[in-house]
Amino acid sequence: MRSTFLLAVTLVLSACASSTKEKPVAPAVAPAAAVPAAPVAPPAPKAEIGDFGIDLTARDLSVKPGDDFFAYASGTWDKNFAIPADKSSFGPFDKLDELSKVRSRTIIEKAAASHAATGTPDQQIGDFYAAYMDEAGIEARGLAPAQPALDKIAAAKTRADIARLYGTIGYASLFDVQLNADNKNPDKYAVVIGESGLGLPDRDYYLKDDPQLKALREKYVAYVAQMLTLGGSPDPHNQAREVMAFETAVAQVQWPLEKRRDAEATYNPRSKKQLLAYAPGFPWQVFLDAQQLGSRQDLVLGEITAIKDLAALYARTPVPTLKAVLTFHYLNSNASVLPQRFDQARFAFYGTTMRGQPQQRDRWKRGVDAVDNAIGESVGRLYVAEYFPPESKTKMQHLVANLLEALSQRIDANQWMGPETKTRAHEKVAAFTPKIGYPDKWKDYSTLVIKRDDPLGNNERAQQWWWDYQVARLDKPVDRSEWGMTPQTINAYYNPSNNEIVFPAAILQPPFFDPNADPAVNYGAIGAVIGHEIGHGFDDQGRKFGPTGVMADWWTAKDAEAFTARTAQLIKEFSAFEALPGLYLKGDATIGENIGDLGGLNMAHEAYLISLKGQPAPVIDGLTGDQRFFLAYAQVWREKYREGTLREIVMADVHSPSRFRVNGPLPNLDVWYSAFDVKPGDKLYIAPADRVRIW
Repeated sequence: MRSTFLLAVTLVLSACASSTKEKPVAPAVAPAAAVPAAPVAPPAPKAEIGDFGIDLTARDLSVKPGDDFFAYASGTWDKNFAIPADKSSFGPFDKLDELSKVRSRTIIEKAAASHAATGTPDQQIGDFYAAYMDEAGIEARGLAPAQPALDKIAAAKTRADIARLYGTIGYASLFDVQLNADNKNPDKYAVVIGESGLGLPDRDYYLKDDPQLKALREKYVAYVAQMLTLGGSPDPHNQAREVMAFETAVAQVQWPLEKRRDAEATYNPRSKKQLLAYAPGFPWQVFLDAQQLGSRQDLVLGEITAIKDLAALYARTPVPTLKAVLTFHYLNSNASVLPQRFDQARFAFYGTTMRGQPQQRDRWKRGVDAVDNAIGESVGRLYVAEYFPPESKTKMQHLVANLLEALSQRIDANQWMGPETKTRAHEKVAAFTPKIGYPDKWKDYSTLVIKRDDPLGNNERAQQWWWDYQVARLDKPVDRSEWGMTPQTINAYYNPSNNEIVFPAAILQPPFFDPNADPAVNYGAIGAVIGHEIGHGFDDQGRKFGPTGVMADWWTAKDAEAFTARTAQLIKEFSAFEALPGLYLKGDATIGENIGDLGGLNMAHEAYLISLKGQPAPVIDGLTGDQRFFLAYAQVWREKYREGTLREIVMADVHSPSRFRVNGPLPNLDVWYSAFDVKPGDKLYIAPADRVRIW
């Protein structure tokens, strides 16, 4: 899949992300590495620009900053840089991910060579990776490891049989089930049911009347037929057309991306009895029984009309078609641990045809990802001990504190918000929980069986472990200490149910952060990242959650109306950006991330001023502090995409492409105009009265 890295908000909705499932053991934890004592502010470093900061050679000084700041900051780099053959896009996130993978590989290969005792982290890490890397063994075993699952699909005779498989680990389902914190009661877990069932990135890929997408749909049908042929299906070409027709019908009833983001619209508590009456076309009891959830009486439905319509679609779809869909998705999802002909076919479609990537990533890189997805905290524990110095965590704690102080000051100065809502906003800021570097407690995977000669089985047992782990804690209080990313991940997130911002260790290094960097660079890079995540607590969906993570309306009607008017203005601005000829950004789908970027920049700049303690910023290499701040921000977001990947981001992602994450928010900041002498007539110029001012 695409390897672009995107800072994200984690909304606990039916469309939530993780489909990995982990084995019934009480969620045992092991002690964390020692956490530093209360932080003491490190001495201020000498300000300088180095390889951890701004790349002055990347700029295109022939471009006016006010016409295209992305090009001004990174235009020379953009013209000269060639995306690596094994990438569909490339930028600082990818560069840092490459470093993280090299480091993780060293840890993993050391474990693989240790031949440690069964059930120990080293044995599990090493054998999982060794099994994945054993391409000769995978070829020799052929389709035999997958045959039991394929035989179960072939043996299915009724829709109830198919529903049972839907609820079994390893099989794709028409419905996505997540065991998340309840949005209205975040101290308890809820069974959340949402829509699923597509093999292309989004419903628009099936429905949009676009010549390029029509061509892609034909190639998708050919790919489905190819996989079914490889799997031994007797009538692959007709079955492929049936799969496509079925998925198109699924897409027609699914919700569009912008609606799936709505935390209130996707929160629909129902009893099981109500679900059975509302969507009677699907064998819900069989499905839930297979997931160990058959006795659960209280559920939360996500995209509620889609759930009803999908159940009706299921009821009228012939069983042979449902079996063909299951067979294709089973082979497709497991292609990387099946013989090379499956792996190559999958990459040829998703990698080359859809995203324009000419070369598959090295096997070892994919192996590192596979280990991370299955038992990532075991690797993460070793990673932070080796690569995350305590001083980085201490410095980050100070940066976060300054960002939160900056937000508090901005709330006080906010002219569109009344005192009652301001008081509640301050309460939410005070309750923010920053998680930096690594968890305070680690998952114990010791009961998970990992075999050196069974890569497909390892995947499925790891998924089962995670699922059973979640089921076992359903009636326990929500574990607010848990992390949704491993320490070696190049990303960050905000979780509204915990009111927390989370920054894994691996992102806390150059070019995003360096303890010895010029403060302007640190605040423009990692400071804006921190501010972005904090900003998610106050974006169009995050603002619906209170200080303790409860989804509740804490706004006065007047302030909510003022907020909505400002977000509508930002939606309009971003909807005017054209990413490819005729393909415009979805301002309503990306609004949460765009608010995060705009608010994060405002917070980060104010925090930078706080860090100066009233002293003037030095001029370095002819650049003022404000100029270095904005250049650092812009260069963090420089990224180059292949056309298919850019199309996918615009159509199926809640994030704007990187160029617009630079050129979109900056024209709404007054200080950017003075820093670069931007004037009326410049292409990005927005009149002061029309600039969007939210946080």
